[in-house]
Amino acid sequence: MTRRKHLSFGFTLIELLVVIAILGVLAGAILVAINPLEQLARGRDAGRKSTVDELGHATQAYYTAQNATYPVQGITWMTTIQTAGELKVLPSNPTASGYITGCNTANVAQNGYCYQTNATDGIVYGRAESKSSLTSAGCTGTQVAWVVWSSADGRTGLTCVAAGADPAVGVTGLK
Repeated sequence: MTRRKHLSFGFTLIELLVVIAILGVLAGAILVAINPLEQLARGRDAGRKSTVDELGHATQAYYTAQNATYPVQGITWMTTIQTAGELKVLPSNPTASGYITGCNTANVAQNGYCYQTNATDGIVYGRAESKSSLTSAGCTGTQVAWVVWSSADGRTGLTCVAAGADPAVGVTGLK
């Protein structure tokens, strides 16, 4: 009797389905770990921090050039700085679905960024959106994280404020 050897090349359908299922589970686990929406929010917050810092420095340059006078608080504060030559282009706050732009205080925002002054100090700020910003700022409960440039602190950072309120002029201790 002669036995025929049967050589099999390739994969069976079951083996192929098992490999596809394993790859699907791994891809799902990686997506959960990476959380692309949070990564996008972090990127927008980094852009906000850079823009708020730029606006803060332009505001301080205006203050210096105008003999210790900050721009008038209002809805055209950035235009005032641009007209004075301290700012080349008016930036816009990046938005995303569910992101709340602007300020709680009336008539202090232009292009989604806020500005307030008490003639001695000034702040430029925009609301942060990522969960990591809330954590980095040390926010608890219903507090909201804001990216703030403060002349009193002399730098840009994060601060926590109660929901429905804006950061106060003269804020220090930014994180």
